[in-house]
Amino acid sequence: MKRQLKAALFGSVALAAMAATTPAMAQETSSSIRGTVVSQAGSELAGVTVEITHVPSGTTRTFTTNSDGVFYARGLRVGGPYIVKLADGTEYQANSIEDVFLSLGRPTPVTLVAAAAGSSIEEITVTASAVAGVPVALGPSSTYDLSDLENAPAINRDIKDVIRQDPRVYIDETFEDSVQCAGANPRFNSLTVDGVGLNDNFGLNSNGFPTTRIPFSFDAIQQVAVELAPFDVEYGAFTACNINAVTKSGTNEFHGGAFFDYSSDGLQGKNLEGEDPFDIGDFSEKRYGATLGGPIIKDKLFFFAAYEKLEGSKLFDRGPAGSGAARIVQGVSQEQLDRIVDIAKNIYGYDPGTLPGSLPVSDEKILAKIDWNINDNHRLALTYNYNDGFTIAESDGDDDELELSNHYYERGTKLESYAGSLFSDWTDRLSTELR
Repeated sequence: MKRQLKAALFGSVALAAMAATTPAMAQETSSSIRGTVVSQAGSELAGVTVEITHVPSGTTRTFTTNSDGVFYARGLRVGGPYIVKLADGTEYQANSIEDVFLSLGRPTPVTLVAAAAGSSIEEITVTASAVAGVPVALGPSSTYDLSDLENAPAINRDIKDVIRQDPRVYIDETFEDSVQCAGANPRFNSLTVDGVGLNDNFGLNSNGFPTTRIPFSFDAIQQVAVELAPFDVEYGAFTACNINAVTKSGTNEFHGGAFFDYSSDGLQGKNLEGEDPFDIGDFSEKRYGATLGGPIIKDKLFFFAAYEKLEGSKLFDRGPAGSGAARIVQGVSQEQLDRIVDIAKNIYGYDPGTLPGSLPVSDEKILAKIDWNINDNHRLALTYNYNDGFTIAESDGDDDELELSNHYYERGTKLESYAGSLFSDWTDRLSTELR
């Protein structure tokens, strides 16, 4: 029996004008900077032009402070580094702020202390370690940047390996590695990637994904944020937590990587201490992938692509007494099972199959992204994501039931999603995002 589910997800179109409100992390695919320009005496300076540069892409945007000396830059790429400084030609001078890194949906505060042009400015260097603060009004949250993703022991190549560091998140390994946030049922969560919801709306997968495994390559992710119980009208479609991921983008320099891992029955143990060896079957599994990003037109147009393929095995460890299987199904012996199979074949003409130790499975992921700096005030991001994979499942699988291979079925999903976001600054007080 074979079941194949297909899903095509398209990015919805939403226009949001954000003037003085703080962006909500769960709905965001970008970040922002909220800055202040003050004099050496501490008074706010209005009408000062500030320049913000995203160093990897060379993107530069300018803003003018309002009557309170405040400027707000929205729709910025997550990560960094950024450089914030006063624009050339202003009547003031100030030391630039470098190595500014932005978190997903969380405004980063900066302050520029300006002096009259020609004045001497004393520079003081302060070194400190960053503390991840959480906006109390939005509820508890956690954010994992690229450094966290690269340094985490993600042996399964899944964002669950990273978000499990949050003590409020529990990964239930006995229930298809489902994500439980603050004890809630995993079906009450939501997963968004570049603003597109990737949820199991049909309800077949206990892992919370619309696919058999994670629906995108682990190496394609730039940042991941987890929000629990947010208090904001912009949130919806979940009651437990929202897991929000944004993908990497190309820069002015080519960058990429590749990986390969392999496992087989010869690399796994075959007995528990003090017990007889058991048969785990013959199998092999390999997983490989690569990423590449860079400029198409320097400072203007960029690309990023990620590919990942799993050629694996689904292991079956149950068997009758005397079979040497790792998990024995009580109440039936190997001799009884052989007799049942013989009767089914020779009397009823039906082949119930065998008890395989493993069967092949596969999973393929492709992600492609284009970033276009249309001009200083408009930026377009387009993302295509593809995943096609399957696994083999037993129709029952209870401890008191023993299925042969003709009672197995293939459960798979093919997913394609498209996302587009247009970030625009119309004035210093009005920014929009069309998604």
